[in-house]
Amino acid sequence: MPETNIQTRVKLWLEKDGEYVFGQGICTILKAVEETGSIKAAAASLEKSYRHVWSRIKTTEVTLGVVLVDSRVGGEGVQRSQLTDEASLLVEEYHVLRKEVFELVEKRIAQKLSDITRSVLET
Repeated sequence: MPETNIQTRVKLWLEKDGEYVFGQGICTILKAVEETGSIKAAAASLEKSYRHVWSRIKTTEVTLGVVLVDSRVGGEGVQRSQLTDEASLLVEEYHVLRKEVFELVEKRIAQKLSDITRSVLET
């Protein structure tokens, strides 16, 4: 059997009562807020509208029942928004879980392909 360059693709998200709550999209938004220090700058860096980014954050906060971003209007400096401890933990744990799931799937697919190859060669 010829060797192929097969790549596994997996999407991972969290649901509550069957409804989407958290996944790569909101995780990316929160990371951008963390890196830029503002929702507006995060939106610009992601090439999304401020309204879209703000809405995704607020919807997730309501669904989870936890504040994810502490924001203040005006004041000195550019750091107007920061992740709460809960948001930082959620982002970190999501990344860990996602990495573990990807590794598990890659390992399982590699084993299955090996089994298929061995089976074909034995016939």
